[in-house]
Amino acid sequence: MTALSNVLIAVAVIVLVVGRQLRARRLDTERRFWLLPLVLAAVALRDPVLIDPHHEAAATAVLLGSLVTTLGMGCAWGWTMRIWRDGDGALWTRGSTATVFAWVGAIVVRGAWYGVGAALHVHQSSSVLMLSLALLLLVRSVAVNWRAHQLDGKQHGLAA
Repeated sequence: MTALSNVLIAVAVIVLVVGRQLRARRLDTERRFWLLPLVLAAVALRDPVLIDPHHEAAATAVLLGSLVTTLGMGCAWGWTMRIWRDGDGALWTRGSTATVFAWVGAIVVRGAWYGVGAALHVHQSSSVLMLSLALLLLVRSVAVNWRAHQLDGKQHGLAA
């Protein structure tokens, strides 16, 4: 895939996910939340130049650093989601204003890592963006599902 198509896929996924997260929707903890991140990661890992061959050590450090911070951003995003049970006991979730700030923060952090890579003269392919997005979505889903399972056994409640 070309760099432009990777970026367009990432932007489309972000728009879709953010749009869905800001609306109240029923939470299905049994669905395959890992499928989209798996597909994105598979596409990203197919890139033969995921690590810049001319600056392998620096490229690896930038990639690992960005993935570690993405892990943290995914956790933060997962904790910004409101989770509650309705009168029938069904779980619902909706993003808050903090969710929007978490997304903005993730974009700023991603941009900062691109800046670090540029300062170190490391070429970062668009696959790094796809891999980071896959990790972000996976960690967020794990956090939301974990929090939802914490509500099991409670009839009504709100997890902020």
